[in-house]
Amino acid sequence: MIIKPRTRGFICTTAHPEGCAKQVQEQIDYVKSNPPIVGGPSKVLVIGSSAGYGLAARIVAAFGAGAATVGIYRQGERSGGRTASAGWYNSAAFEKAAQEAGLRSYSVTGDAFTAETKQKAIELIRKELGQVDFVVYSVASARRTNPITGETSNSVLKPIGKPYTNKTVNFHDGVISDITLEPATEDEVRQTVDVMGGDDWQLWIDALREGGVLADNATTISYSYIGSTITQAIYRDGSIGQAKDHLEATARKLNEELGATGGRAFVTVSKALVTQSSSAIPVVPLYISALYKVMKEKGIHEGCIEQTYRLFSDRLYRADGKVPVDSESRIRIDDWELRDDVQQEVARIWDALTSDNIYELSDLEGYRREFFQLFGFETDGVDYEADIDPSVDVPNVI
Repeated sequence: MIIKPRTRGFICTTAHPEGCAKQVQEQIDYVKSNPPIVGGPSKVLVIGSSAGYGLAARIVAAFGAGAATVGIYRQGERSGGRTASAGWYNSAAFEKAAQEAGLRSYSVTGDAFTAETKQKAIELIRKELGQVDFVVYSVASARRTNPITGETSNSVLKPIGKPYTNKTVNFHDGVISDITLEPATEDEVRQTVDVMGGDDWQLWIDALREGGVLADNATTISYSYIGSTITQAIYRDGSIGQAKDHLEATARKLNEELGATGGRAFVTVSKALVTQSSSAIPVVPLYISALYKVMKEKGIHEGCIEQTYRLFSDRLYRADGKVPVDSESRIRIDDWELRDDVQQEVARIWDALTSDNIYELSDLEGYRREFFQLFGFETDGVDYEADIDPSVDVPNVI
């Protein structure tokens, strides 16, 4: 079939296998073009490994440190007249490249929130790797069923306390408009924390320890975001910010627990990037478009793979063995985004942005292109008029 992008709001319902494969290869090539990660992890579990930071962490661990990897992600094979998911195509490309490089890699598909998926992963690790010494928790989901209580929670992207009004953009057509969001209820905040907080991360680490497959000196990380004053009300001070507070508190608790045997746990605060999750948050796509304009002009722009390589090489696995953290024990890899000169220029652009000048003052076109690249489209060197088979197998998948 000839595969074209089909969008519904901030979701693309199709994905291109060759485009996804080429982008995975480009990330691998970037990592291989940089110095190896000396003293890096050797056996890695990535929970949420099919896209974004999770995929980047798997690539850096494998091709930067030579690690064996296990990836956890949802099933996304082709069905009926639909393509497979971008995550499925990404994972297939990673597995193929890893095998060709002589690296051990395995995939477990399923809902990361369930006890069943955790047990499948533990059994695989025990059989193939023995133990893992690095665990990445990078699950992005709008809904979670608690495996202990059976309650299903849904996350919301809302302010807390009072309505919030700011400008946002339809990144498909460049039209800027004002949006007002009503505040989250207490129950909505509670459910958002249940979905996006640290509870499932804790359950994974507990299960791995109880299953005997977590090395004594293991490191585990998850991801957070702080951002600028522009997005503060909808993000850090909103319902999702409450979830991130819980995630960061979980990191400190895990660090204390794992520290007894030489292990450690961190939350890494990343920069704003184009992801399917960030595309769903009002105001954020417009902010990212302005941010990209400024950071690209200053020569300090990074995507997921550049951020992740810097996280491994300059933070987690430094030559001196020390991991620099802030006063809340977080690893800050958002340092370039929050530089004063960057934020001052972004604020100036923000105040001036209109539908008439958005393509001049911001990098909305770059944002839109990166959005479609999440699904394998608009990638240089891919023939999107070619008739291709959308059915792709993932090796070593259970």
